[in-house]
Amino acid sequence: MAKLVSKTYGEALYELAKEKKTEGAMLEEVTALKEILAANPEFSKLMENPRITKEERISILESIFEKRVSDDLMSFLCVLAQKGRISELDKVLEYFIARIREDEGIGTAYVTTAFTLGDAKKKEIHDKILATTKYKKLDVIYSVDESIIGGMIIRIRDRVVDSSIKTKLEHMERDLHSVLLDEE
Repeated sequence: MAKLVSKTYGEALYELAKEKKTEGAMLEEVTALKEILAANPEFSKLMENPRITKEERISILESIFEKRVSDDLMSFLCVLAQKGRISELDKVLEYFIARIREDEGIGTAYVTTAFTLGDAKKKEIHDKILATTKYKKLDVIYSVDESIIGGMIIRIRDRVVDSSIKTKLEHMERDLHSVLLDEE
């Protein structure tokens, strides 16, 4: 449900920026707003407090952001508050940023390995992923998860390529169970 909300509202903000040809300016504003929200987690707690009415949320938003963000972004924030979706603000902004980056041919890949990779291996992985996608530029975010034992997991948008040893062992175990069940 949250993904649907972030996509719906993120797409609406994207369409607004596209229609007004303000994608670049809106991207800068949204990126700055995300940084502000990340630096002030108490703001999110305040906005999600069930004791605060929608009207009070809008008033808070206006007192903080009016004249500091564009009228379009201010109106958008008020719509989120009015519709009771302000708790999804961060995900909506993430969707918007990803959508703009997609238009610019910039992708993000998440690579999980069992151990820390050296710079040469990271560059090799980056170059291979870039060569097999439609992106002009690619940001790769690396993480380590020792439980995968070996191999790697690559996620780009909603697509996942899992070549981890852990997954291969799980598949092998499932196949063995099915063979054993068939023999009984």
